[in-house]
Amino acid sequence: MDLMKKIAITGATGFIGTHLSDYLRQNGYTIDQLDRSALSLSDRDLSERLNGIYAVINLAGAPIIHRWTPEYKEELYTSRIGTTQKIANAIRVASTKPEVFISNSAIGIYKNKTHNTERAAQYDSGYLGKICKDWEASALTMLKFTRTAIFRLGVVLGRDGGALQKLLPVFKRGVGGPVGDGQQGFPWIHLDDLLSAYLFVLEYPEAEGIYNLVAPEAITNNQFTKTLAAVLKRPAVIRVPQFALKMRYGQGSVALTEGAFVEPLRLKESGFIFHYEKLADALRQIVQPKQ
Repeated sequence: MDLMKKIAITGATGFIGTHLSDYLRQNGYTIDQLDRSALSLSDRDLSERLNGIYAVINLAGAPIIHRWTPEYKEELYTSRIGTTQKIANAIRVASTKPEVFISNSAIGIYKNKTHNTERAAQYDSGYLGKICKDWEASALTMLKFTRTAIFRLGVVLGRDGGALQKLLPVFKRGVGGPVGDGQQGFPWIHLDDLLSAYLFVLEYPEAEGIYNLVAPEAITNNQFTKTLAAVLKRPAVIRVPQFALKMRYGQGSVALTEGAFVEPLRLKESGFIFHYEKLADALRQIVQPKQ
């Protein structure tokens, strides 16, 4: 097996992980799925599994949209920071280290309703912000050992999973609507552009550090709602009140009621080309029948 074409992925069975694994295989790579049993190995045993492979991509993390009980908040944290630290420890002791390490983060690191790039940002002071900061800090320790990149993901829009899997049935019935006041930012990315960005960073030798993985178009939740309703030719006037989400999700409701405005400045500067810069184009592609 050509180790220089092998990529180890945590979270490979999730929505993003499944599509990314298939996409990378189509581009000539071999995938090693790092499941829970792999992550329960000792640092030394895991390092032997990672020894000499081309890259590690860290997608692991429990779903954010959930009721945040004290126990679930711990799971949110450990599934991200604990997993990242585990991989980092294994890379440190590997005799031949991977050439690239890519780890996820999220636009939840940014303060609600602020405008942010990778170079000019205001950060969230809540629990979601803390998770993202600690998550990134764990990943950035790898810069001493290998080329390391971190993607701050927006809302991923795709045909068969992610946010739209829950939203499309509601909007198709004509009972969708804005969340809260609807003025919060809604950073989004089409799944195809997300996949292309991972490949771009894997194969672009100078790519490292923090990248906002969002489309160039900055919109509010209101604008997202109106665009999705227009694409589906359905009304969308039933606003989802903030208090109702707080009753259901508790502190976790911030994942739905808050959002920053985020620009993918560093990807654009690197020459990355977005195929879906406008939300309407992205949604039309997603909702059209499969050929």
